[in-house]
Amino acid sequence: MRRVTVAMSGGVDSSVAAFVLCRGGDDCVGATMKLFDNGDVGIPRDQACCSLDDVEDARAVCRRLGIDHFVFNFSDAFRRDVIGRFVSAYERGRTPNPCVDCNRYVKFDAFYRRSRELGREYIATGHYARTEFDEASGRWLLRRPVDRNKDQTYVLYSMTQDQLAHTVFPLGELTKPEVRAIAEREGFINAKKRDSQDICFVPDGRYAEFIESYTGKEYPPGDFIDADGAVIGRHGGVIRYTIGQRRGLGVSFCRPMYVAAVNTADNTVTLTPESGLYGSSLSAHGVNLISRETLESPVRVTAKIRYSHRECGAVAVMTDADALRVDFDEPQRAITSGQAVVLYDGDVVVGGATID
Repeated sequence: MRRVTVAMSGGVDSSVAAFVLCRGGDDCVGATMKLFDNGDVGIPRDQACCSLDDVEDARAVCRRLGIDHFVFNFSDAFRRDVIGRFVSAYERGRTPNPCVDCNRYVKFDAFYRRSRELGREYIATGHYARTEFDEASGRWLLRRPVDRNKDQTYVLYSMTQDQLAHTVFPLGELTKPEVRAIAEREGFINAKKRDSQDICFVPDGRYAEFIESYTGKEYPPGDFIDADGAVIGRHGGVIRYTIGQRRGLGVSFCRPMYVAAVNTADNTVTLTPESGLYGSSLSAHGVNLISRETLESPVRVTAKIRYSHRECGAVAVMTDADALRVDFDEPQRAITSGQAVVLYDGDVVVGGATID
């Protein structure tokens, strides 16, 4: 019998994950992570994660399952390793994925360590993914779920071998409609609760306003320039722009223009026609490999450059101990520094890194 701490957000996915494990005979407790006080990030108390409603929903499901429920306070780690990195990235002209950092530093690090302190060897989450031990390589693998529409392996690429060996993904073999049906059948209070779509601490998607409020800083206007460096307008501060952006530029042109580069050193934002957004290769750092130990020789993979991106055939190779290069079969639109590139071999995650 496995002793499992289930990360329960108050949503339907983590609730059904706990149910599946309990039904299968595992010894489970539920734990909700307190990541921030809503007032501290300028959002109403009843919005986003960490609200009292979310905690009560998770607690209600635990009562129904007959298991204990805890609240773990990770607000310091979340402020430092997720919000802090998010703000810093935008200030450097990069576009981060805070869900990757939350998984890396909080859910599969701080939460995992707290679970071990409770004498529980395993953790479980409601992510749609699967794990498997490969006897041939002696390595734990991260695989796509049955429900490809809910595939969350992109944001899990940073998991280590130790974390994979001690993590359970109960929803990997289920589809989202099946999860909803289980929750309704079992009478869970959150059976019809909508899925979260936004970054939890910026629920309205207004990143620039959040950063200004959080830091208390003002980010000065500067020049829009074209690919030749000619000034073609004024921008409203570099934190307001990301690669591939067209809307919200505040300047009209005779043809559609898109953000191609954000340069914080000279406070410029480069605009280009859409044709200028395409690139055939990228470099990345912070490499984490899962299915193999190294990519010393070029390897055929498919690669995703953002969560919602359609993956493309590519060749990947390590260029340093912590860096790799990816050359795509076809030019890719809006390769963005700060996002992750995740490599796949079929449904197996080879690994990933942060795009430079």
